[in-house]
Amino acid sequence: MIEILTNGALNSVQDLGRTGYLNIGVSNGGAMDIPALTIGNLLLGNPPDFAGLEVVLFPFRIKILADCRLALTGADCSADLDERIVAPGWVVNAKAGQTLTLRPPRRGARCYITFAGGIDVEPVMGSRSTDLKTGFGGFKGRALQRGDVIPVGGTAISHRAEFGSAMAVSYAERGGLVNVRVLPGAEFDAFDEQSRSSFFSQEWTITQDSNRTGMRLKGEPLSLSMPLEMLSHGILPGTIQVPPAGQPMIQLADANTSGGYPKIAHVIDADFALLAQAPIGSRVRFNAVTQQQALTAQEELDRQLKQIQNAVQLKYRYA
Repeated sequence: MIEILTNGALNSVQDLGRTGYLNIGVSNGGAMDIPALTIGNLLLGNPPDFAGLEVVLFPFRIKILADCRLALTGADCSADLDERIVAPGWVVNAKAGQTLTLRPPRRGARCYITFAGGIDVEPVMGSRSTDLKTGFGGFKGRALQRGDVIPVGGTAISHRAEFGSAMAVSYAERGGLVNVRVLPGAEFDAFDEQSRSSFFSQEWTITQDSNRTGMRLKGEPLSLSMPLEMLSHGILPGTIQVPPAGQPMIQLADANTSGGYPKIAHVIDADFALLAQAPIGSRVRFNAVTQQQALTAQEELDRQLKQIQNAVQLKYRYA
């Protein structure tokens, strides 16, 4: 059991998402940085889809009510367990009565706290993720609040050593510039030649009105070559739409399930976590890739995650 000691309108319980319900208007949801949550679970010997805490507002504090084993992944946060410093990407054995404090990240935007056994809340439609837009799933269908007591599914095994993984820490590149690979969208050719070129050549700034549903960007406006009337149609996380004002908007984890704006591009799955870890005010540059390059990038990410899983299994086997 853990107790939340601070409020946070965007801090929530998340797992890998709720799939299969787009046809009835339910977003995939889930962790914004799926590799970070996955690695946190793998480090603890959990299945990858166990739920953890996604923290995006800091400082964030929890009290440990029963001995447990936890891991910190994602953003490069400054953290301590009582007086002890906890490094990013590290697995620790926490004792009942201790307090874990996460301070604003030095780099990155979202930190994940995973626990051995996972967050033990009731699944809704096959997932423990919190849908903040519609108010269901997770813990009482809402963001975490001071005083919440949340059950954790496992307890610490005292003889297991503490360790970490460098890959567990993810953040935007130095200088605040995030290079993101994209595939052309269905309406890419509907934009004029200057806009198609400008989309890739300029650096876009992430604006303050971004959230888990969408990331709004600011830059030189994009224009269609001629007026285009479109019916609302299905969209997915990673879809980059361009509303009439010409400023791109990237659908994120809580993406709308349909929309009618032209789609200029789509972020490849392997780079989605880069956006999740890009703070407000960061700059984004898009780079075009082929479908095969996108598949190769995902295969490389899957390979790295498998390496971590194999290494952790060996460590626990011989611990």
